[in-house]
Amino acid sequence: MIRIFESAGRPFVAFVEEFGRILLLLISATAWLFRPPFRFRVVLKQMEFVGVKSITVVLITGAFTGMVLALQTYHGFRMFGGEGLVGSTLTLAITRELGPVFTALMVTGRAGSAMAAEIGTMKVTEQIDALYTMSVSPVQFLIMPRIVAGILMLPVLTVISDFIGIVGGYFVGVKLLNINSGIFMARIVEIVDLDDIFNGLIKSACFGLILALVGCYKGFYTTGGAEGVGKATTQSVVYASVAILISDYFLTSVMFR
Repeated sequence: MIRIFESAGRPFVAFVEEFGRILLLLISATAWLFRPPFRFRVVLKQMEFVGVKSITVVLITGAFTGMVLALQTYHGFRMFGGEGLVGSTLTLAITRELGPVFTALMVTGRAGSAMAAEIGTMKVTEQIDALYTMSVSPVQFLIMPRIVAGILMLPVLTVISDFIGIVGGYFVGVKLLNINSGIFMARIVEIVDLDDIFNGLIKSACFGLILALVGCYKGFYTTGGAEGVGKATTQSVVYASVAILISDYFLTSVMFR
């Protein structure tokens, strides 16, 4: 009987321990944010990696998300003559949910996995131990810049994704489905509020923190050589994606009441 409870409780204990390590890593990275030396060049390099190099995939994802959403909402609203609501519905869906979430998932697959692989490789090849011997904190040098870059660049990428998604939806709705352009834009201005956009950007900053923290954590605690690096990279993408979707629900329940 005791063994049954032990087997049932072991995954829960492992989860609590892992969550505690992630929280301690976040606290340590936050503390190093306000302590010299300030490595602005490293932060800018990570901002370029997370932000600039993700623009292409964000543009493609955002554009086709808006186009597909316009197509689907048009066929739904056409059943009761509400084609004029396509623009506002599309914009609300993109700015509130699809823009932040899809952008975060794409960046997780591209940048979050790379963070785990890079730091994990440094871990198994003892480069992180070398940083300790040189009196350089790996948390300050490796993890803090990536977390800052994730928090700062995800809202920027989300703005790009929102804009190109709305443009893609406008193209499909107005140019291909012959919705009146004046009605399309008027409904957006009438129904969509700035709070919808700002709350979506707040969510994207939270998602940036999650994907960077999980990727760095998995890389920093990698063991088992090359095989361990592969597992850490895969787990970072899976865990960060699931955490983003779960946190999206709670953030939405708080922001959009």
